[in-house]
Amino acid sequence: MTVGDVISVRTAEPSGTGADLAAAARELVGGLLAEPWGQVSPSIYETGKLVTLAPWLTGHDRRVRYLLSAQRPDGGWGAPGGYAMVPTLSAVEALLTTLRRDEPSAHAAEPRELLGAADRGLRMLDRLLPALDADSVPDMPAIDLIAASLVDAINRRLDELDRTRPDLARAVWSPGARLVLPPGLDDSRLVKIRKVLEAGVAPPGKVVHALETVADLARGTDAVRPAGTGTIGASPAATAAWLDERSAGDPGNPARIFLETVVSRHHGLAPCGIPITVFERGWVLSILARVGLVSSVPADLRTSLEDVLGPAGTPAAEGLPTDADTSSGALYALALLGAPRPPDLLWTYETDKHFCTWPGEDGFSVTVNAHALEAFGAYLRHVTANGAPGEAEDGPGGAAPVERYRATVDKLVSVLCRHQHADGSWTDRWHVSPYYATMCCVLALERFGGPRAAAAIEQARRWILDTRRPDGSWGLWAGTAEETAYAVQTLLPSVDTSEGLRKVISRANEFLLAHEVGQNGYRAGPALWHDKDLYHPAAIVRASVLAARHLARLHLGAAG
Repeated sequence: MTVGDVISVRTAEPSGTGADLAAAARELVGGLLAEPWGQVSPSIYETGKLVTLAPWLTGHDRRVRYLLSAQRPDGGWGAPGGYAMVPTLSAVEALLTTLRRDEPSAHAAEPRELLGAADRGLRMLDRLLPALDADSVPDMPAIDLIAASLVDAINRRLDELDRTRPDLARAVWSPGARLVLPPGLDDSRLVKIRKVLEAGVAPPGKVVHALETVADLARGTDAVRPAGTGTIGASPAATAAWLDERSAGDPGNPARIFLETVVSRHHGLAPCGIPITVFERGWVLSILARVGLVSSVPADLRTSLEDVLGPAGTPAAEGLPTDADTSSGALYALALLGAPRPPDLLWTYETDKHFCTWPGEDGFSVTVNAHALEAFGAYLRHVTANGAPGEAEDGPGGAAPVERYRATVDKLVSVLCRHQHADGSWTDRWHVSPYYATMCCVLALERFGGPRAAAAIEQARRWILDTRRPDGSWGLWAGTAEETAYAVQTLLPSVDTSEGLRKVISRANEFLLAHEVGQNGYRAGPALWHDKDLYHPAAIVRASVLAARHLARLHLGAAG
């Protein structure tokens, strides 16, 4: 079983005509209501944590078998380089915990198979962890908490094997050896979070998403409470960590129901972030509306975005803290659908130099700033076209002067241009691929950046053309439909109707068509989005592919 086997997106059978693409877009929009928690790929990390924390949960044996089948020939799990650290640590810890439980072999795997997989994983980690540095450790949420927690747990499991099962200990890795954290990572923040929970104080909202890193203190704590959906931190692992023995044994407990629902929808596996309701809806609708594939949506969808925008915006879904990225996506989607809202709430996230994802963010995201530019730019256009010359029209909580919107747009344009790399690309902390970040920045700058953004846009498009693969696709590790769709959207629309660009777009469109699955639905591509583990938001990516094919069809018709 692979990740691609367990995720599909509701969509009409793909074809090349505008009518077929519009029909696929409409069905994709309908799927947002049909699957309100969102469509997201399973995670090796999160699935491994359920093996450790919730062996009582339906599908335990399937999760163990999945971990065994997903191991790479080199002993690791997940994507290349530093991206293998978190999933490999989780899988190894889960397999060692399964061995410790001495579970009946008929249920999942023979001890010999578990030992072999754990041994290969430990050897791979022994090579990988010391080789990682500040540049090769991915900038992913809670990665320091996760790595410190899992390294400690694995070393404790190995100590237990030494004491209680020396026969097994001799068969795993190197007797007496223990894992070390990569240079630059330590357990200092994990120690602080443990002290917070020991004092009975609620941890910061963004930490609740990774509550499983302090699972021994999380069980049933009153410092954290489930959201209305039953989730803790929009995470199956965090929810499993919070459930105490009594609650886990109650089939009517909301958190237990949440876990059972998640694994039933993912063939026994678990994503690292679910629900992603608002995040998914904002991006899907803005992607499709921006290129004209949809112009109106069911009232329930539009209202769902309007109703969640509070004084500090909206979280990606219930159980997560509010953030600037999801809030910007919801605001931009509403503007494109003819229901603009003042973006004043985004000033909650403004710093002296840029906009942050959430107050106190340690890093910087160029795509958050690109999306904020779209939200402010779209509303500024609405105000200047329909409002008074000096003041914005009234909105919730009042409205700011037009000049403040203009100043914010200017600031955001400067932020994006300042962070462009010398080769013309951008990179970001929320996605593996520079093609995603580059598309986000070019789309925002092209629409709202004015003449001073022209040089940056031209340079980005040259980089896109220069990095095309021989088969006409684009991709960081390999050509993918997702990244090819981002490249096409970066290049189009264009006034260039030359034969050269026509050939580039035609080859890209052929690649996208070749990766359709037809009536069986849309098969997920590789996981490229950052959360605790890499994930694939299938509906969002599918919307981008449809948008790219729509733009390609229009361009090829015009160029022909």
